[in-house]
Amino acid sequence: METVISSKTKTVIISPDHPFTIVGERINPTGRKLLAAEMAAGNFDRVVKDALAQVEAGAHILDVNAGIPMADEPGILAETIKLVQGITDVPISIDSSIVAALESGLEAYQGKALLNSVTGEDERLESVLPLVKKYGCAVIGISNDETGISDDPDVRFEVAKKIVERAMDHGIPKEDVIIDPLIMPIGAKRYAGRQAFSILRRIGEELGVNTCCGASNVSFGLPNRGPLNGTFLAMLISNGLTSAITNPIESEIKQAIMVADVMTGNDENCMAWIKANRRPPSAASGAGDRRERRRERRRSRS
Repeated sequence: METVISSKTKTVIISPDHPFTIVGERINPTGRKLLAAEMAAGNFDRVVKDALAQVEAGAHILDVNAGIPMADEPGILAETIKLVQGITDVPISIDSSIVAALESGLEAYQGKALLNSVTGEDERLESVLPLVKKYGCAVIGISNDETGISDDPDVRFEVAKKIVERAMDHGIPKEDVIIDPLIMPIGAKRYAGRQAFSILRRIGEELGVNTCCGASNVSFGLPNRGPLNGTFLAMLISNGLTSAITNPIESEIKQAIMVADVMTGNDENCMAWIKANRRPPSAASGAGDRRERRRERRRSRS
């Protein structure tokens, strides 16, 4: 069960048998008024800063969204994708609710993109899946349909199954379909976590496809969200989640993912954890010198 995404020069494999895939969420003007205004005006300084910072923090893929009201979303999305591909080598998730913008982004992209996203609505499936087939990309399928988002995990699973089957009907291999089970706010829905765990397990076991989500949705409206998001993400990974659209710059998120990779055996010999947490030689030497000096003082007093 491997989903392959690529840029011009770099390939990312999303799989339960590979380290967890981080899709950086920051290049998205939704809820970021300053970023939206800048992108609409053709100023991409903040996009550049966010792209480089997320890659530095460990993002394997960058989600790029240009959903700005009253703006030329297809044009801005294509321009942003070209810019990001010019300054980083990581693959891109092309993110839009507008089909014309998705196609504009695909035309501008070099490599095998991840398309974000398609839902289980018949009209949406029949407008997005032909693009997926035409451009040979992968796609995120979101488990809601014309009836909305069901509180019943069995219903959400059936929507996911429909998306996978409809994609295969279009000649798209199921390895190129990644299902988002939809994470609901735990403050409003008490068993949102349990529902997500249940759907994830079924998707892996019964559909045999990879999964993705926006894990931070779970803490919406609650205080001190960092520990909630990080711990929940680790629990999702233990139930089969293989990628997430999230913020790798947040320490709780990054640490939770690294711990999960260790515990699932996807950090071989724990090398990534050791590299990130080993003290610099100078610090270790300095600490040793200080301990030796304390021992010398104790011996001289005795």
